[in-house]
Amino acid sequence: MGNLGVGLKRFLGNRNTITIIAVIAGIVVLYLGYNWRVNQAVDPIQVPFAAQTIGGGTEITREMISTISVNRSITNLSRGMITTTGGVQGWFVNYDTTIHEGSFFFRDQISQERVAPDQWIADIEEGYTIYPLTVNMQSTFGNSIMPGNRIDLFLSAIDDNNELVLFGRFIESIEVLDVRDSRGIRVFSSMTNAEPNTLVFAVPDDQFFLLRTADLIRTNNIQITPVPRNRDFTENPGETIISSREIEYFIRARAREFHQNDPGQRPDPIPTPEPDPNGNGNGNGNGQNQGS
Repeated sequence: MGNLGVGLKRFLGNRNTITIIAVIAGIVVLYLGYNWRVNQAVDPIQVPFAAQTIGGGTEITREMISTISVNRSITNLSRGMITTTGGVQGWFVNYDTTIHEGSFFFRDQISQERVAPDQWIADIEEGYTIYPLTVNMQSTFGNSIMPGNRIDLFLSAIDDNNELVLFGRFIESIEVLDVRDSRGIRVFSSMTNAEPNTLVFAVPDDQFFLLRTADLIRTNNIQITPVPRNRDFTENPGETIISSREIEYFIRARAREFHQNDPGQRPDPIPTPEPDPNGNGNGNGNGQNQGS
């Protein structure tokens, strides 16, 4: 035992031995430190993603969820990404959303409770009425008009000789509440390539009368065209207003409006606007109007 201690003491007292031990220790420290830094940088975690396409209003079940290992830094950069299976299982996809197969889940796509697709109708302000405008793929610029957009409505009219008698901006800064296909299904929550058939708005009652009257006037070949604006127009919207009084008078002159009065009273007639002798566009609208 004594000889072993003397031999070990001589071994450790050798400078070459100390150098070799120091080098090995340094390599071990560098290796462990490198692995620690790499693991800290990569830090993989299991994140849920959609194992199948999930349509709006659907409850997310365990069978619809798969997981994948991703770098934690990616989840930190992806705002609102859900990183746990429990954060999506049992939740409901929003009705205006479709989560496609292979996509990650985000907080603004899902809700804890199923919300009726037409719940927003109950939240319409007093004095407003729902107005549906019939459209197609072409008039929506290739389905580019989406819920939440602020757009303008232009109106054109031709006479029996197919001559243009009126054209101009009719209503300005109207908000699109929804886009539906021919079956009444929301276009942007559908899992198929649905084509737009109707734009849905909520407009003041007086504007609703004008829009519906324009729809019902067939002999004048009236057409209402939606015209989208840029993002700044939507993010900083102005008041929804009638842009052209000439167009308003043009419509009113071709329809009779009835108001609800007290029992026993007859409705007051709506006066027909007198033509403006100066030609300033405030008359009955029988001339062509190229703007608001």
